[in-house]
Amino acid sequence: MDNFINYIVLYLIIINLITFIFFWNDKRRSKKEVWRIPEKTLLGLCLMGGSIGGFLAMRLFHHKTKHFLFAWGIPIILILQIGLGLLLFFKVLN
Repeated sequence: MDNFINYIVLYLIIINLITFIFFWNDKRRSKKEVWRIPEKTLLGLCLMGGSIGGFLAMRLFHHKTKHFLFAWGIPIILILQIGLGLLLFFKVLN
């Protein structure tokens, strides 16, 4: 069971780093007015577990903060993922 938890933690670290980099890269591209990363890709990464990275990048780079879907959607996804993580930790893993 410890290996399973280690893999989950490793996955979450990697997906959040990838999501953070994608948000940073999209912000950089927006300043250069070149091809952008699709919003569905950014949201998809958040849904796959990268909501912490997406949320931090939004706040740090002031990116997508005026878009309703991002300004409200990513915090809601983050809260739901934290709730699911706590539920799994307390009900399933203990």
